Amino acid sequence: MIPKSFVQDLLNRLDIVDVIERYVPLKKAGANYVACCPFHNEKSPSFTVSQSKQFYHCFGCGAHGTAIGFVMEHAGMGFVEAVEDLAKGIGVSVPQEASNTPQHKVAPDLYELMQTATRYYREQLKKTPRAIDYLKGRGLSGEVAARFGIGYAPDDWQNLKPAVPNYLDASLVETGLVVEGEGGKRYDRFRDRIMFPIVNVRGQVIGFGGRVLDKGEPKYLNSPETTLFEKGHELYGLFQAQKAIRAQQRVIVVEGYMDVVALAQHGVEYAVATLGTATTPYHVQKLLRLCEQVVFCFDGDRAGQKAAWRALENALPQLQDGKRIGFLFLPEEHDPDTYIREFGTEAFEAQLDDSLPLSGYLLRELTAQLDLHTPEGRNTLLQKAQPLLTAITAPTTALLLRKEVAALAGVTQAELEALYAIKPVAAPQRAAPAKAKRAAPSGLRILLRCLVMHPELARELPAEWQAEGQEGAAIAALADWLRESADETSTAAMIQHFQGTVHEAVLATAQGEVMQLSGEFDVAAEFSGVLRKIRIDAIEAEIAALLAGNLGGMNKERYSRLSDELKQLKAPAA
Repeated sequence: MIPKSFVQDLLNRLDIVDVIERYVPLKKAGANYVACCPFHNEKSPSFTVSQSKQFYHCFGCGAHGTAIGFVMEHAGMGFVEAVEDLAKGIGVSVPQEASNTPQHKVAPDLYELMQTATRYYREQLKKTPRAIDYLKGRGLSGEVAARFGIGYAPDDWQNLKPAVPNYLDASLVETGLVVEGEGGKRYDRFRDRIMFPIVNVRGQVIGFGGRVLDKGEPKYLNSPETTLFEKGHELYGLFQAQKAIRAQQRVIVVEGYMDVVALAQHGVEYAVATLGTATTPYHVQKLLRLCEQVVFCFDGDRAGQKAAWRALENALPQLQDGKRIGFLFLPEEHDPDTYIREFGTEAFEAQLDDSLPLSGYLLRELTAQLDLHTPEGRNTLLQKAQPLLTAITAPTTALLLRKEVAALAGVTQAELEALYAIKPVAAPQRAAPAKAKRAAPSGLRILLRCLVMHPELARELPAEWQAEGQEGAAIAALADWLRESADETSTAAMIQHFQGTVHEAVLATAQGEVMQLSGEFDVAAEFSGVLRKIRIDAIEAEIAALLAGNLGGMNKERYSRLSDELKQLKAPAA
């Protein structure tokens, strides 16, 4: 577990302009830097980077965050990966806090060992006409084979022995290259197989997939789970496909290594494959960070249908409004490799364009073999739909699918939500009752702007301060965080802390407004002025309540104190 203090220190050391310019060329525009947004297609730049505040904000698509957030979004990394990558770039090692979860620190020599094995397998491919002929027979060029680092493991028990310094080294077993049997006897895991290196988003080899040349079982053999390789987090071909995925704003998820390579051979360079495991929520989350559309392309047989449904189930909690997930089922006799070789790139991409949207696939499968003209059929539909609909958190998608299922079942949306005991997506808006300490929304918005620019100002909020609405809740959460954080903090650290929380959206809006402020905005004066106005409004509301009631006893003393405070607050500054 990475200490929060280290994350804050890392953000203080980094310059977000330097980080982003590794990936996107920036142009100076006044106090900020601009570029065409790397997260959506646009002709004029709306992606803005603040060097003074160390955050970015796109006025086109709403993308926002810190240097860490940018690397996560652009490279498809997880939080830990992004922090480690940025820390490495400035020569800092990442400390770890003690936790109940075991932490695995990967030694650099394990990556070097995997690279050594990759070079060995590639050299062996060049020396093996049988393996070369196999790849040529599958339509692969030498250029594509080199791009994916494809190699060959000879048909021998200890191929790697002459390729590594010490065949008895524990690292060979730790990385899954070698299997240790009874009595300590060792042998290579991969023998007589075409070798597909599995590469992480930083370009490091973390595992292998091996395919038999002729008949044999298993057809594909993957590296086991290791400290380097976690199947549920990695995707084959993602490193090579990242640029094309961003350019096309689309990614295809297929089932096999050869599918990815064959599609790339025919110019479809935005395909990835899962690694001998079902599509996981992490896979979906990772891909939706990179592009607007994810298409799952599976074989039309029973196994393909099962894999597609599992992908749908794991995608539902990750859905985002405005992003699309589709499903393409090829004829049973074809997979992506054979289809594109027989019919060509244009025909395959036409199939992709006509892929079934997630909503259509979901409703088709839910209603299959059900007679919706009967109460029993509609009852079954409602039962089958419940765990799926309740898993969706994207508001618009959830609303539309609830309406669809409710209509098919012959009930209203409200009845469906009551049956499932879930909160209505589109609840009628009710006017909030007036309260004594209610501040004008414009005042709270100004406070948020000030706090985004100078988070330390939250320490000046009165201890009993409170306000309503999203802005009020965000300000209160910011003040609480500041009391618990280090003495020194920054805008970037604040933004990173609230990334992924309920307060992220309202803070992002304030970040965008800060980007557009002129240099004449006096933060300290605006902040103290709004606080004074909030306090004046609260006192006047309480005095009005006292006057409307009984002014005897304690109330009279309270009225007198409030009146004196009000005079002081309204008195012109000396």
